[in-house]
This record gives sequence, structure tokens and C-alpha cells, in this order.
Amino acid sequence: MSGFVFRKNNVMEWQRLHQRHDGVRTWAKGPRSKLMIYPYFVILGAGFVGSMYGMGRAIFGKKTWW
Repeated sequence: MSGFVFRKNNVMEWQRLHQRHDGVRTWAKGPRSKLMIYPYFVILGAGFVGSMYGMGRAIFGKKTWW
């Protein structure tokens, strides 16, 4: 438990990183942000395209994916 209790406090470094005025959005400033943002946009885009495809088929009376 000593590693959890007596570890370095990184609040000042994170605050400095996120309050820097460099033109980058807040959610894109962290070291692992690209690993989370890009899959999110891919899943969001696939869901949107899939729902538009299903809606287009439903307009023509076909209620299945194939």
C-alpha cells in the first residue's frame, strides 16, 4: 500500500499541461488522448453510417440489413 499512499503528486504537471494556451482542445492534450479519441470517432461514425443505411432501407420497405 505504500506505493499508493507515498507516490509523487502530479497535479501541478497535469494542471500545467491542461492550462497551456497552445490551441489544442482540452480532451486532446493528454499523452493517451489519441488512443481514446480516434476509436470513439470511428465508432461514432460507424454508428451514424449504419443508422443512415438502415433508415434508407426502411424508407424502401426493407426492414433487415440484407
